Amino acid sequence: MPSSATILDESSHTVRSQCDALMPGDSARWPLRYQDLVRLQECLAASSPLAWTPSNGAIAIGGVWFVGPTGSAGVHPGEPAWAAAVALGSRSIDAVVAGRTPAGYRAGALAMREGPLLEAAVRELPRMPDVLLVNASGRDHPRRAGLALHLGATVDVPTVGVTHRPLLAVGPEPPAGTGTVSSLELDGVVVAAWLRTRAGTRPIVVHPAWRTDLETALEVVRRSVLGARTPSRSAALAVPLVLRGRADRRPRCFVLLTTRLRSAVRDDV
Repeated sequence: MPSSATILDESSHTVRSQCDALMPGDSARWPLRYQDLVRLQECLAASSPLAWTPSNGAIAIGGVWFVGPTGSAGVHPGEPAWAAAVALGSRSIDAVVAGRTPAGYRAGALAMREGPLLEAAVRELPRMPDVLLVNASGRDHPRRAGLALHLGATVDVPTVGVTHRPLLAVGPEPPAGTGTVSSLELDGVVVAAWLRTRAGTRPIVVHPAWRTDLETALEVVRRSVLGARTPSRSAALAVPLVLRGRADRRPRCFVLLTTRLRSAVRDDV
């Protein structure tokens, strides 16, 4: 019997949290009032969706990326912005959307600025990936519900956050070798982990988010970055490794998204 925080829809095999009542429409999914967002984040943090684990075979790893205007600090609403989503597989697909930011950046409230456009990009995909990588945090957040977790709940896809640095969590970097890991803790609880994806480079931060735990999140990112035999690897090998110093340590779908968004921004300018 599902808990009061989770309802399992047997007909569609999807998980809906009790927070759906707070997200009946577009504006409610991404509140513009800070206090409304806090209420929704607290509900999402307390929910218990059915855990997802990757199969032993190939999985379709997707990614989503947001970019605002060059040189902007992102503190003002109404700025032009773009978002791209990709689902990598035997035939990779991507979608790019353009719009304006509904809110400026505020610590702990990145969802207000980036969420609507990221959701729009994901929903433009003709098919959903098995799991989605998001350039945002999950449980490493003041209310334990960062944008990576929020987006997954909204589009009903398991998510993993991948960032260059932790938001609030602390912990030592891992040893120098490729694939090494060390924990990041917030208030004594492990909420994320450093992962060194390539020897001689800085580690990235891997965040469990919607329907993923830390072990699953690390497995997904390892498959994406370290060259396991997944659809994402074969599809991404042809992508030019722009920003090479950074791209070598990032999930390959993020490299593809960066390239795709650069082209979209050039076309719009």
